[in-house]
Amino acid sequence: MTKIKSSFFCQSCGTQHSKWMGQCSNCGAWNTIIEEVISKNESRKTWRNNNSGQVFENIFNLNEVVFNEEKRVKTNFSEFNRVLGGGIMPGAVMLLGGEPGIGKSTLLLQMALSLKDYSFLYISGEESIQQIKQRADRINLQNNNFYLSTDTNTQKIFQSIEKIKPNFLIIDSIQTLTTSYIDSFAGSISQIKESTSELIKFAKESETPVFLIGHITKDGTIAGPKLLEHMVDVVLQFEGDKENIFRIIRANKNRFGNTSELGIFQMDSSGIKEVTNPSDLLITKKDNDFSGSTIGVTMEGIRPLLIETQSLVSSAVYGTPQRSTTGFDTKRLNMLLAVLEKKAGFKLAIKDVFLNITGGLKITDPAIDLAIVFAILSSDKDLFIPSDYCFSGEIGLSGEIRPVNRIEQRITEAEKLGYNKIFISKYNNISNLKTEIEIVKVSKINEAWKKILEVN
Repeated sequence: MTKIKSSFFCQSCGTQHSKWMGQCSNCGAWNTIIEEVISKNESRKTWRNNNSGQVFENIFNLNEVVFNEEKRVKTNFSEFNRVLGGGIMPGAVMLLGGEPGIGKSTLLLQMALSLKDYSFLYISGEESIQQIKQRADRINLQNNNFYLSTDTNTQKIFQSIEKIKPNFLIIDSIQTLTTSYIDSFAGSISQIKESTSELIKFAKESETPVFLIGHITKDGTIAGPKLLEHMVDVVLQFEGDKENIFRIIRANKNRFGNTSELGIFQMDSSGIKEVTNPSDLLITKKDNDFSGSTIGVTMEGIRPLLIETQSLVSSAVYGTPQRSTTGFDTKRLNMLLAVLEKKAGFKLAIKDVFLNITGGLKITDPAIDLAIVFAILSSDKDLFIPSDYCFSGEIGLSGEIRPVNRIEQRITEAEKLGYNKIFISKYNNISNLKTEIEIVKVSKINEAWKKILEVN
């Protein structure tokens, strides 16, 4: 017997409704609720481990469970291993999201082709086999145990798995999969839920790691129901500007590791390469000194990074001052300019201010405030700040320089890269830190600016 029922799903947030409504009661979106016919077969078969021929039991006594430390699979990308918590866990289901063309497929393809001791099954629902072959030739890697398929029906995928018995499974993308047990179109809420559930069951019972590539919406979130992110073990976000060579991968969720880690890569015509010393690459090599440029010491996750901030301040030509930022929050820039005007006495209200974070990165660490403030003042006064100075401090609304976390790591990273002086908040407590870099502790913007003027 086949039971057929229909339900209504919001295509924006995935909420299920008993009847059609014009507006979703959960997310407030209009005209996003559609009816999906769900068909379930009572005689459907579930995944079973055919190696043992036994169906797994569902109930265990906790005292009888023997814990064995799982051996992770190390990829050839140390940056990728860092984000995953040390490598790929057996049976893990990992969801990789990112903008179209950012390099998600290239990253997983390159990772798979470089692990020659393991077999892979790559399910492509968006590209032809010839396109994937062309990309593999471009990155100049080969793996005799790498198999391709364009079948997007989960039942056919499991048949291919039975035949090949891969060590890893890659799905590109989860929105293209369908299952015969759901009477709905590919990419619908019910299809994504059911297909993911089948893959999770397969991964856990066979201990085969599964990578799922996911689309993202215009808001930057992974498309499909939010439940999808709760179902998987790891949610990875691949970020970056398509016009820039740098890419960042970070874990928004990781059941097997820390979500504070991130990996940095660079993209070129030959594929993706990891960046082991990002601070060195993110700072512009200059033949001549110029104003409007400072170095900020930030933290991305638990990794210290030295970032170059560039500012251009000029008289407002069109009457209304312009405020433009790249890689930094415009609202926070307006707040910093207001503090400089009101609390520090610098007249910037009638000036155009342009700010750029080099390398195409988006920085949210408030410790970059101090570097941004002095980049703006440097450009406004046309005063060069020595290139061996760096800054790490948050600016408060009263003009005070507030302490930041992990200051010891920031100072150590600055010293390692050859900087001679770092400006920090005097309220930062530094205990038992042996360093040769000069640490300048300041409490107000004007106080720090006077120390810079003394040098010039």
